[in-house]
Amino acid sequence: MTQDRPVDDHRGKLDSVRNLLDAAQVEDSVGALPYLREAADRLTELIDESMAAAVLTGQASLRSAGAQAGLTENAVGPRLARTMALGAYADDRGRVTAAGVERAKYDLESGVPKQPAAAPSPMRFKPRRST
Repeated sequence: MTQDRPVDDHRGKLDSVRNLLDAAQVEDSVGALPYLREAADRLTELIDESMAAAVLTGQASLRSAGAQAGLTENAVGPRLARTMALGAYADDRGRVTAAGVERAKYDLESGVPKQPAAAPSPMRFKPRRST
């Protein structure tokens, strides 16, 4: 992985978020909602991928990457499990742990990273009660 590729990927994703926000700006409140939702989803994906890159390169630990993103430590593992870089290293609970990150680093250094699993759908709020 070259140094330029992640920056270019981030730039393109940030541009798409900006375009969605621009589209939302010319709409009324109701019309802006789909654009805002899509922008939020793409920004969340970008945050998750950035955290994955940070822990894979050793720039941050799981805890510090989450803290920098404003997340609790418990929120980091499931979000990393949704990334292309670390999704294949999620445990059966759907979380990436420190052991999974270490295995991913080893695989990356040896040149044989695991193939990513199918991209899971974004997390959504599920009410506990129907009433």
